[in-house]
Order: sequence, then C-alpha cells, then structure tokens
Amino acid sequence: MTTADHTTTAPISTPIAAPLVHGAHALEPGTHGLRPHRLPAWARRQAADPQLYMVEAQPSGVRLVFDTVATNITLEASATRFGYRGVPARPHGIFDLTVNGALTASASLTWATVVTIDMQTGERSVDESTPERIRFEGLTKGEKRVEIWLPHNETVDLVALHTNSPVRAVTDERPVWLHHGSSISHGSNATHPTGIWPVIAAQALDLNLVNLGLGGSALLDPFIARTIRDAPADLISVKLGINIANADLMRMRAFRAAVHGFLDTIRDGHPSTPLLVVSSVAAPIQENTPGPISFDLEALASGDMQYRALGDPAEVAAGKLTLTVIRETLASIVAERSIDDPNLRYINGLDLYGLEDSDEHPLLDNLHPDAATHRLIGERFATLGWPN
Repeated sequence: MTTADHTTTAPISTPIAAPLVHGAHALEPGTHGLRPHRLPAWARRQAADPQLYMVEAQPSGVRLVFDTVATNITLEASATRFGYRGVPARPHGIFDLTVNGALTASASLTWATVVTIDMQTGERSVDESTPERIRFEGLTKGEKRVEIWLPHNETVDLVALHTNSPVRAVTDERPVWLHHGSSISHGSNATHPTGIWPVIAAQALDLNLVNLGLGGSALLDPFIARTIRDAPADLISVKLGINIANADLMRMRAFRAAVHGFLDTIRDGHPSTPLLVVSSVAAPIQENTPGPISFDLEALASGDMQYRALGDPAEVAAGKLTLTVIRETLASIVAERSIDDPNLRYINGLDLYGLEDSDEHPLLDNLHPDAATHRLIGERFATLGWPN
C-alpha cells in the first residue's frame, strides 16, 4: 500500500545525507531540502543553458540506498514538474521502492511546484508547492536492502526518511557503470524510474549505474567529457548522435574533431577503462533528413506532441548530419582509434532498436520510445557481451 500524506509521523527520522544517495554527483540545498545534481556546479555554469539546468537536476538513475529491518518507510520530499502550455500534462513522476532488488511498491507525490513553459516565447510561470510524505507500508520483515529510485522526469528535494526501525547507509561494491546519452538514456516516455533502459541493463548486468543521460543535451560538450574523465568508473559508455542531428549543431568537419576530442578527454582520466561508443537508435524522421527538428504545430494544436525534421537531404553533401551519416562516422572513428585502444568498442544503435522494430514498437512522438521499448532496448544492451 502506498499513500501520500502531509501529517503522518514515524518514530525515527533520518535527515537525508550524502551516504544515503547513490548515482548523483552532488547534493545542493534546494528550496525545501537537498537536491541531487547529476553534474557538478562548474559544468552547469559553463553550459549556461536552461534545458541542461532542467534535465541534470532530474535525478534519473539516482536512488536512496540503505539496509534496514523497517516495515514502514516514509519519504519526505518535494518535487518540481515541468510542462508546456497547450500540451496535456504528463503523468506525475514515480518513486519506485525495491527490496533486495525486486520492485515492491511505487508512489507519486500528489503536489509539486509546477513550471509551465510557453514553447513559442520561452516564458515560464511557476506555481509553488511544499514538501509532503510518501508512505511505503507493510514491507517484509527482517534485514533487507532497500532502494528508493527517484523520478527520472521531475526535480526532487529530499528532506528525510521516517521509519519504524533505524536505517544504515551502505556502500555499493559492484562495478560502476557511467553512461552518457540523450533523452532516451535519460528515460523520456518511460513510466517508472526502474523502467528506463539504462536501469534495466544495469540490473541485468549487476552494475552500479551512474546515469548521465541528459535530455536534449548529448552535444559533445567538453565539460561533459571532463566530468566523465574525473568521475570514478569501471565501465563507460557514451551514446551519441541524435541531439547533434536534431539540433543541427555542427557539420561533418566539426563533428569528427569533436568526437575525437571528447574521447581524448575521457581517456585522459580513464586510459584503459572499457569504453563503449553507441550510436543512435532508429528515428525515421532523421535517418536521412538533417535537422533542425521542431514541434509539429498542427499536431500540437490538437494537443498531440510530435516532432518533425526541417532539413534538406540535399545538404548532406555539404556536410550536414543525419543519423545514417553519424553512425557511419562513429564506426569509422572507433575503428581508427581501436588500433591503439583495445578497450574501445562501437555498438550500432540499430542493434538496440532498428527500423524493423517500428511497426511493433512505434515512436509515438517520432523520437522517443514508450515503456515497452525501453525494456526492449535495455534487454538487448545487456546481451551485447559488453564489457567482456
């Protein structure tokens, strides 16, 4: 049973502190509690980008981890949700509770601070809210490892745990998998934080996930490469391509150099760590059409969010990038570099989700997979034989 409650108290209160939080780069005092960040403050300052500020503070892959014999656990927290004017609100973010690795309960905060964005003007309006409590009751008795996975799609300020028995912070001894990617890696259109494809793959491979999947922000930024360089990691993967294409960010000359520079920086800190370069999964609107992409305004007028590509395929000859071109280029770069770097490997994203999958698993907004497709991608990734 799970409920949201403003007033319930519990015998033992444990303030949230860093040892309880796994998968975040830092905790920062927020409006009501401690806010997990997936990028360091210096990287956020270099970006100076509202999109990145939003997505890196959405704690995809971040979880509270502790051992306890408690049967009743209450999390006190507050959330910030983002929406778009004229578009139906997305479902509330979900907190997933697992016991010894098995999903046991899920719940959402009833209220949240809501930030509404006008996509035409960029103007934002804010409706403030306050913390509340999510209760997980009737858990199995005895010693157990509990994880509370935070929503992948809304910012969370963590206040405290309230339990009927003490909690003990733990150290995760499994190999650390640090993954960087775009909105699909972030979890866009997945329904649960344990249902995003990197979490599904990490659980299947028994890895300690640190997820740097950042919606709209896998752009070969040097500050991301330096963050990966400086972070502890036993395994590293970078999923590249879709944001470069749909932002129409650069041409072929700049792209090749940027990929090499990105990998060079990672290798400065991790010279022999297994490193996987993964290209984009299938996205028919951009396979052979360059960006930029835009919202489909006709669909938006009817309350349906879809994307379309605006570029001209004839411009590929002049250096514009499509997903097909990007995949070929990434494969070539990895082949060149792997001669001197045997721990570098390339995975074609079409092996995770290809054009032939689109009939059974369509991308409903033309870019992002649904919950079932996240599971498909995660399970396929786990069978690739990486990092062996």
